[in-house]
Amino acid sequence: METILDKIITEKYTFLEQLHNRKDELEVVVNHQQFSFINHLANTDTLSVIAEFKRASPSKGDINIHLDPTEQTKNYEQFGADAISVLTDTPFFKGSFHDLQTVRSAVNVPILCKDFIIEPIQIDFAKQYGANLILLIAAALDDEKLKSLFDYARSKDLEVLVEVHNEEETERAIAIGAPLIGVNNRNLKTFEVSLETTERLAPMIKQNGSYLVSESGIATMDDIKRVVAAGANAILVGETFMKSSNLEQTLKQMKVTI
Repeated sequence: METILDKIITEKYTFLEQLHNRKDELEVVVNHQQFSFINHLANTDTLSVIAEFKRASPSKGDINIHLDPTEQTKNYEQFGADAISVLTDTPFFKGSFHDLQTVRSAVNVPILCKDFIIEPIQIDFAKQYGANLILLIAAALDDEKLKSLFDYARSKDLEVLVEVHNEEETERAIAIGAPLIGVNNRNLKTFEVSLETTERLAPMIKQNGSYLVSESGIATMDDIKRVVAAGANAILVGETFMKSSNLEQTLKQMKVTI
């Protein structure tokens, strides 16, 4: 049975053809300021927040397609976000590399390019348009591809958030030396969400000495308390912020001591 993840990856190969046809964009010389999320994590005693700009998703449909990326992400930064995640997938999340470029021009914090990366050219575009971190999803990559893309991103001076959602994927992330591991509480094959995933995988990640980012399904203070108790150094929150009627209060209350 084809999963949602399978559908996204299949569509991504079509998108790769378009990227290769746009390779001339990579020839433009740009000098973006460097920001390190890992260095930030090493020097804080507060739960770090990666605030995500996400118009839509396969599981939720349209979330808030009318928000301006400049205004929204400037607010994220003003209200205390430690990094910003930008969806660059178009067919399923209605994002783009233009969004990434727009946000880079608006904020002075680390930016994560959030996408389903399966080829180096996507990393090249992420770098070109201002990302400081990229996402690699273990469930979408075999061992060889995960390692090669991780090494390629590091060679481009990009940090890598390796995303996992079970024990086997966590072991693979640890095996390639990932210092930053994200636990996706949303199963990318079924799209069901459970914070128990963070609680279950956290001991493996923390014992390895990696930083732990808990992703998806975080909306309330009870959710925050659960992932902090499990050992999370950071959280990635998108839908909650995109739909919040009081973004300042919603974001600031998540900045708890760990």
